[in-house]
Amino acid sequence: MDCPSEENLIRIKLGEIDEIAQLKFDLPNRMLTVFHDGNTALIERSVMELNLSGHKINTEETGAIASKDATDQRKLLWAVLGINFLFFIIEMTSGLLSRSMGLVADSLDMLADSFVYGLSLFAVGGSLIKKKKIAKLAGYFQIALAVIGFTEVLRRFFETEKIADFKTMIIVSVLALIANAICLYLLQKSKSKEEAHMKASMIFTSNDVIINLGVILAGTLVHITDTNTPDLIIGAVVFVLVIQGAIRILKLGK
Repeated sequence: MDCPSEENLIRIKLGEIDEIAQLKFDLPNRMLTVFHDGNTALIERSVMELNLSGHKINTEETGAIASKDATDQRKLLWAVLGINFLFFIIEMTSGLLSRSMGLVADSLDMLADSFVYGLSLFAVGGSLIKKKKIAKLAGYFQIALAVIGFTEVLRRFFETEKIADFKTMIIVSVLALIANAICLYLLQKSKSKEEAHMKASMIFTSNDVIINLGVILAGTLVHITDTNTPDLIIGAVVFVLVIQGAIRILKLGK
């Protein structure tokens, strides 16, 4: 267990077991603590069925289960989701207008994060079956968009196109970088930042910051080289990352 997608996969799998009261994830140390009042063998078997190379360390009784401030977590996740979806619209629009595949790809990465946060929030009030259906729809939709985008990148590699507007690339990416930095700040100052979902959100946002820097660099290189090649390269890389994220989301729907 070493990434947020695997964490979500485990949450959905174990969500089918009513006796489980709480899950605590320690991503850096690849550890999961399960608070439950039920069949230990069933829980262990369910985790093993995911083929994540896990094994049980120990089992012990505890008198109480620590409570979580779900309200604060929901507010934070809604805020991060809202910012990501807003910049999906901004980057998609500016990317199409400026002919930048880097911005278009980054916008889809923002949309992918919105899907993940939305699925986590939906799980609070929705049934497991509904969440799985939405995960499948989100995953397939994301793959379809990424494949279309990657095809467009290939077309532009072999055909002559107008040079992307490097100024728009840099300005919009800087704004997206600021937005992601704000998200990261909000998550880090949260009292619930040690909770698994908050840690996962920080990992997603940190990855977004790296992608934003990549698009800024690509915009600078477009200006220096007077070619679309840097923009197309960063676009292709991000589209691949989006497809990988979509595949992980699809696993949630199984």
